[in-house]
Amino acid sequence: MMTKNEYCLEACVDSFASAMAAVDGGATRLELCSALIVGGLTPDVALLRQIHKETNIPIRCLIRPRFGDFLYSDREVELMEQQIVALVNAGADGVVIGCLTPEGELNEEQMTRLISATQGSGVTMHRAFDVCRDGLKTAKRAAALGVDTILTSGQQDNCWSGREYIGMLLAQNLPLTIMAGGGVGAGVIGDLLKIYPLRAFHMSGKVTLNSGMVFRREGVPMGLPGLDEFSVWQTDAEKIRQAATVLAGHYR
Repeated sequence: MMTKNEYCLEACVDSFASAMAAVDGGATRLELCSALIVGGLTPDVALLRQIHKETNIPIRCLIRPRFGDFLYSDREVELMEQQIVALVNAGADGVVIGCLTPEGELNEEQMTRLISATQGSGVTMHRAFDVCRDGLKTAKRAAALGVDTILTSGQQDNCWSGREYIGMLLAQNLPLTIMAGGGVGAGVIGDLLKIYPLRAFHMSGKVTLNSGMVFRREGVPMGLPGLDEFSVWQTDAEKIRQAATVLAGHYR
């Protein structure tokens, strides 16, 4: 658990440029993934190593083998175990995971397998938590399994809308960190700190950049229909800096 003046500002990034911007802005930890546009998937080991060459900031890696729900087959769990081992061996400080049953309960057997693969590294349960049936029960069971952080928007589409649920979780004094995510920025952090003793926040701080491509062949989509192939999502250092300033001012 965090001490009196400690806090965590975790930036979710899916590229080297975004990681460096987050570090420059004052993030205290990174959640590294790929394909943020679909909610994030497992990142490449080479990207983790590339970032670690430039900074020693703690990095937790998202372990999510595909887009979609959090109901995984045995083969998918086997893949995630291998991904965890490879990323931890490459320097990841922890992982971000979440497995559910068809009934929306925590899949404790699968979670136990993934946590075992971390070799004692940090474990965050991601926003699979926000679509589970019973959040308090899930949080208690996750803590018992070894999860040290729950990333949550309070089971709403953003953490401000879910603030009362987040407050309820904080009031339980669970043996893990409640990290607010979803719609986080400097303003939301400031507003939440006025009402709850939150010490951990998760944000992407992204901006949409125009592609540098001069020649553009339109109407040839590479992914989701309607996706703009000539826009690039990237973390903005100033958005991270503004959030870090609010947190530092509150906990100094």
